Amino acid sequence: MREEVKPIEDTLPHDAMGCDPEDRKRLRAIAEEMGLTRLNVPEAYGGNPVSALARVIIAEESAKCRLGGYAPALGAFGGGPPNIIWGGTDSQIERYGVPCVEGRKSAFVAITEPTGGSDPRNNIQTRAEKHGDFWKLNGRKMWITGAKWADFGVIFARTDDGGDGKPPGITAFIVENDFKGITFNEIGVIRALSPFEIVLEDCEVPDANVLGRVGGGFNVAQTWLVDARIPYAAGCIGMAQEALDMACGWVKQRPTRDGMLEDKQAIQWMIADSEVELRAARLLVYDAATKVDAGEPAKVDASVCKLYGTETAGRVVDRAIQMFGGMGVAKEMPLERWYRELRVKRIGEGPSEVHRMVIARDKLRNTDGGMYFG
Repeated sequence: MREEVKPIEDTLPHDAMGCDPEDRKRLRAIAEEMGLTRLNVPEAYGGNPVSALARVIIAEESAKCRLGGYAPALGAFGGGPPNIIWGGTDSQIERYGVPCVEGRKSAFVAITEPTGGSDPRNNIQTRAEKHGDFWKLNGRKMWITGAKWADFGVIFARTDDGGDGKPPGITAFIVENDFKGITFNEIGVIRALSPFEIVLEDCEVPDANVLGRVGGGFNVAQTWLVDARIPYAAGCIGMAQEALDMACGWVKQRPTRDGMLEDKQAIQWMIADSEVELRAARLLVYDAATKVDAGEPAKVDASVCKLYGTETAGRVVDRAIQMFGGMGVAKEMPLERWYRELRVKRIGEGPSEVHRMVIARDKLRNTDGGMYFG
């Protein structure tokens, strides 16, 4: 990131959506040579799988760039296949997974709908009905990052309504972008990566493109979300750490009427608070990743990381802007962009309020009342 990405981003316009095709191609080649495009790919398919702990360390470092997010914001790592692809059939892996590894294809995942995305089992209204050897999908998906620019996506749809105490059946489908009946509408937002609305109108999907078992899509989604939320938090920590480091460099060289800015107690307290919170957030992420590597359940840990990591990062960048003063909101600095990016991060991958509910319910379910009420 320091040797290859940083020099390129310094030449980009302040609100650039990415680098030019030649730089993107070169960065992709470097990333492939380092094995960074295959971190979630099994060795059997040419992958370079690493531990969850290693992935979060890489995610944190890769987020320290002007464009925010992870290195894919620059096109450096490309659009790799979602981890859930590796649970597909050999044919699905060969057709969709391997081309992503080789940089020939990219993918998206579509769960969220206009009715919301925090309770996918009950909120998904997109329907899939079977007709012979194919399915017809009808419905809408919202806020799907980069969907139009990908080659295919994993789309979740309702295949039965449940009943008799059973929840609705949700199924995952691999849908190619050029299938008949699928259209994309870009949604303008405050961040660098463009989200899209996906409209499905009698979109025909072969039965062979069902990912996993029919009705088993919710479990597929949950596995993927847990795996994604921990490095998601690590990326936010990376942005915030870079902002804090920049602020420290600034106050050390900024003179005031009676000394340097770094000597002011108000500044020192902001630095101390930010450093403490970032260390705590990082240790939470490392602990969750270690549990994943040990094969332990980490759903609640992922929620803790996502909640605390995103909210901490937002506070740290806010303080950094305050320490910079007017320069903090200048377009030539990355701080105002990171500030906008991190505001979105508190919503993506599940809003903070939903993760608070997950954490609280788990605590109440697994606590007997302590010494006095047990």
